[in-house]
Amino acid sequence: MADWLQGLNPALLALIRVLLFVVPILLIVPALIWWERRLLSWMQDRIGPNRAGRFGLLQPIADGVKLFFKEDITPSGVDRKLYFIAPALALFPAFAMGGTVPWGPDYGVYKLLTPIANVDIGILYILAISSLGAYGVVISGYASNNKYSLLGGLRAAAQLLSYELGMGVSIAAIVMASGSLRLTDIVNEQAKPLWGFVPWMQNWFIFTPFGFVSAIVFLICIIAETNRAPFDLPEAENELIAGYHTEYSSMKFAVFFMGEYAVMFLFGGVFATLFLGGYHPLPFNYDALTTSVPALKGLWGVLENMTYWLAPIWFLGKCALGITFFIWLRATLPRLRYDQLMSLGWKSLLPVAVANFIVVAIWIMCTKLYGPGGGIAAVGAACLLLVVLYLNWINANKKSFPALSSRKLEMIDNPVPERRPIRMVD
Repeated sequence: MADWLQGLNPALLALIRVLLFVVPILLIVPALIWWERRLLSWMQDRIGPNRAGRFGLLQPIADGVKLFFKEDITPSGVDRKLYFIAPALALFPAFAMGGTVPWGPDYGVYKLLTPIANVDIGILYILAISSLGAYGVVISGYASNNKYSLLGGLRAAAQLLSYELGMGVSIAAIVMASGSLRLTDIVNEQAKPLWGFVPWMQNWFIFTPFGFVSAIVFLICIIAETNRAPFDLPEAENELIAGYHTEYSSMKFAVFFMGEYAVMFLFGGVFATLFLGGYHPLPFNYDALTTSVPALKGLWGVLENMTYWLAPIWFLGKCALGITFFIWLRATLPRLRYDQLMSLGWKSLLPVAVANFIVVAIWIMCTKLYGPGGGIAAVGAACLLLVVLYLNWINANKKSFPALSSRKLEMIDNPVPERRPIRMVD
């Protein structure tokens, strides 16, 4: 099969790569909508979709048919060109963002199929395309000629600026540790021994201290980037009716909906690629296990073959776990106030990401100069310094904002006094 693919015209091979990536996403989006409705019903102790087909599996198809035949209303005061362009701008980044994400190994037949473009600036490409998604939201709010829609679009723009910085700095620490912007190189870096001296475990970045911090910051930022709860301020129904898509109906509304779920699914894949070893289902190096436990050589060989041939399945499973986390978060946390959202992005996530970036830089430099021991000592000293600076910052804030006087509330068992009858006096 590899020889047949190599013999194809490069343009045809590129088309096959695109179709292998885009078509599954189009097919998966209805299933994701069903999964969210079903999972939320379980978490909230209610039935959920159960009428259209067994377990409500046909409900997304019924909703799509309803939206397709629903009357398409276009308000008279909208900017018609921008109004119709906005849904397409919201959907385009959902499919373009995964152009550099590998869903299989970079050897054998998979090397010819994934990623669509293995460019040197893979991470930068993802950051650039993901930020384009805000254009659809902002333009839809502006073109709708509705103050609620406009406020939703402005919120999306401010939210993007606030969390794009923290997300970029958190990824920069991973790029520095792996030494490459290619996502395939980042996945291969995670296949090395854990921390450099545990050969039978893979060095998934989420298992490292700096990678764990970057993963937490990145995860919070992608939730805000996708405008999902508890960061769904651009479409807060209790404040803005439906936010930026208030004036949209029929298939234009469905396109916004599809774009949201596709972006969530792909961000789950990006997270798995950066922090969870990509297509690897388990964090084990089977060659080292074969050397350490030769009696189970057959088992390790079977697991290694399953890792290779079922790589797309493992990758899709990690993407599904990512969107399951999105849904779980929506069912758990209430919506933030807008000042809380801005404060979290600028005062917490960005400083933490920058501090993590500095620590990683010190660790890499000292490891090259003084060996692993020097790197560990330098990281310890840097972390201690950051803790001291953080405590001093907390104390400075306490002095500048004095606390309110303490209050105490006590519950007492005091019977309610009898009411005296009212006497009418002429």
